[in-house]
Amino acid sequence: MNSAFPHRHLLGIEQLSADDIRLILDEADNWLEFNRGPRRRLDRMAGLTQVNAFFENSTRTLLSFEMAGKKLGAEVVNMHVAQSSVQKGETLIDTALTINAMRPDIFVMRHASDGAAEEVAAVMDCPVVNAGDGRGEHPSQALLDALTIRRHFGRIEGLTVAICGDIRHSRVARSNLKSLTKLGAHVRLVGPPSLIPQGSEGFTNFDEGIEGVDVVMMLRIQRERMDAAMSDSLGDYHAAYGLTRDRLAKAPQAVVMHPGPMNRGVEIASDVADDPERSLILKQVEAGVAVRMAILGLLTRT
Repeated sequence: MNSAFPHRHLLGIEQLSADDIRLILDEADNWLEFNRGPRRRLDRMAGLTQVNAFFENSTRTLLSFEMAGKKLGAEVVNMHVAQSSVQKGETLIDTALTINAMRPDIFVMRHASDGAAEEVAAVMDCPVVNAGDGRGEHPSQALLDALTIRRHFGRIEGLTVAICGDIRHSRVARSNLKSLTKLGAHVRLVGPPSLIPQGSEGFTNFDEGIEGVDVVMMLRIQRERMDAAMSDSLGDYHAAYGLTRDRLAKAPQAVVMHPGPMNRGVEIASDVADDPERSLILKQVEAGVAVRMAILGLLTRT
């Protein structure tokens, strides 16, 4: 923990103030420009060990945390959960205590259970970064989304962002709702009634939900977190809630985002996802490395 960033861990957006978020985004802005330059590696984390333990499958997030650590000069160790003692019945806390005894300097984890990162942080001596916990939070994704929006528009305050799709099961939606609201954006939730959390206001008509917004953020259907009845009841999801070029005409100035992985032809049409003028999807990927460099650097800075 350091005076600039007053948190030992990054477990969720809930713990962060608007100033904390802006600090991370400012740091990430610098790293994004650094990554575009000829020299792309520093020794900011030289002599430190970063352990990535992903108990759920991941491509973008794991690769981006690995690249971020290596660009900062850390020794990066990826824990192969499929070959670990977890498969033999070891508890998450016992795994955490074992890794802690090896004295890592920062621990990045993804897990299928809500609150798993918080439980691990309680027994670890090093900073813990939540890279996604069940239907809980995914703070680094929300931060990279905020950075992408801020770099495109020059601001976040006053913008209207529509988060569309499977809100109920999405940790990305949950973290983005918190971060964008703290930064002064107006957030709309758009999706089928069964996929909007109980107690939340939202638009169930897709066209109305995205009309006039500045950002359309699409989410994939997370069938792995649904019961069979709900999954089967969605029917032709694309017909009612897929983002097509015709639908995007309802928001003529809007840019399009998606945290990935995309299901083309389900929640988003390919010509929309690949639109060089409207789609920020690859810019999100680029921002992801920079944001994770900022997180790792701030949490290990003394």
